Amino acid sequence: MTRASHTVEKIGGTTMSRIGALRDSLLIRDPASPYGRVFVVSAFGGITNLLLEHKKSGEPGVYAAFASGEGDHGWLAALDRVQDAMRAAHADVLDHPADLERADAFVRDRLEGARNCLIDLQRLCSYGHFRLSEHMLQMRELLSGLGEAHSAFVTTLMLQRAGIAARFVDLSGWRDQDEVDLDQRITAAMAAVDPASEMPIVTGYAQCREGLMREFDRGYSEVTFSRLAALTGAREAIIHKEFHLSSADPRLVGEQAVRKLGRTNYDVADQLSNLGMEAIHPKAAKTLRQSGVALRVTNAFQPDDPGTLIDDCAPEKAAVEIVTGLELYALELFEQDMVGVKGYDAAIIEVLTRHNVRIVSKVSNANTITHYVDASLKLLRRVTRDLEERYPSAQVGLRAVAMVAAVGRDLDGLSVLNRGLNALAEAGLSAIAASQGPRQVDVQFITEREQMADAIRALHAALIEADAPAIRAAA
Repeated sequence: MTRASHTVEKIGGTTMSRIGALRDSLLIRDPASPYGRVFVVSAFGGITNLLLEHKKSGEPGVYAAFASGEGDHGWLAALDRVQDAMRAAHADVLDHPADLERADAFVRDRLEGARNCLIDLQRLCSYGHFRLSEHMLQMRELLSGLGEAHSAFVTTLMLQRAGIAARFVDLSGWRDQDEVDLDQRITAAMAAVDPASEMPIVTGYAQCREGLMREFDRGYSEVTFSRLAALTGAREAIIHKEFHLSSADPRLVGEQAVRKLGRTNYDVADQLSNLGMEAIHPKAAKTLRQSGVALRVTNAFQPDDPGTLIDDCAPEKAAVEIVTGLELYALELFEQDMVGVKGYDAAIIEVLTRHNVRIVSKVSNANTITHYVDASLKLLRRVTRDLEERYPSAQVGLRAVAMVAAVGRDLDGLSVLNRGLNALAEAGLSAIAASQGPRQVDVQFITEREQMADAIRALHAALIEADAPAIRAAA
């Protein structure tokens, strides 16, 4: 593939909520030469939570209220809240009366269409031959796409008002009868687009045969972004966040202590994704890596800073690059008679897979297998019951813990495991467990959950601040 001269750039929801203030510094940047950039946008901050459910608290949005089956009142009221939130969001971005009128009409059309669709689905499923559960994934797809379509349309209006030849590229499949896969959806939408003379604003959600929500759920916008970059042969893929990709969370270790990574590789990005740190979705990273497209993560509010480049280059020297943590549960199965018997591990994996439990890491010895998993306590209690039924003589335990990891492209020769354990002890903390694989890219320390923040601070001070001067990385 011939490498094009354009970049494909993604803007997340938190940053989108301030897109009006960032118009000139982030989107237009160089008025004399504004083109050669394709933007993939997320919904305005909080909109997807209202459409689906709150990502952290679980508070129901339209989808969750509809799925609960408790009558029309709940989801209709939730849809009204979405309309109010969308109108408030674009009122903060647009100031011309004609643009506001067009944005209001866009919201009315899309939400009225969604409302009619939900009502028709309820009516259809009142007949015994149809089951609502068989259509919920499609409904989740439809609802999630409303947020990105709205933000992309509004951003296009804002740029056109500023004299930019912006084009709204809607991948959401609204009222589209064609059944296409993701690549076909993107290729058809971009066929007539010329990034050299216009600025495409593309929806982060793409309707396709595969169903992005089925595999990626809320990570779908990064998958769209990466496929768009790969299919168009982008020179570089850029993710604009509200902060730099830094050596730790500046809110935990202090803004003066953290340093911007500057450069790392896809291996580190995969480790961070596994630990819940949203640098980029692993599938999106794989797409970019296999296509030879370098990824850059920047701070949207520091547009002159080049941010962090992620590619396949080897580091100049061994170093711990980042310390991060994740709250988990340790699921432990102890069976005295396990030693020498095959099948325990496969059976546990089967149960965890059936319940859709994400495994972050695992350790085992002669008679014990422990999985560190990222799931709700309610779900893990079901897993525990299943395992106890299968292995009635085993002891199955759950423990709330935290995993704090030191990650880098090359940790060889740094004695990270020993130094990390010493740092925790000096801070008055203790590790429940610790492990390091032979590839020398990460070391994992298991601590009590309430000690996670202190453990991150202690490890960052010992493994990063002591080895390299800090560079301010926070916005």
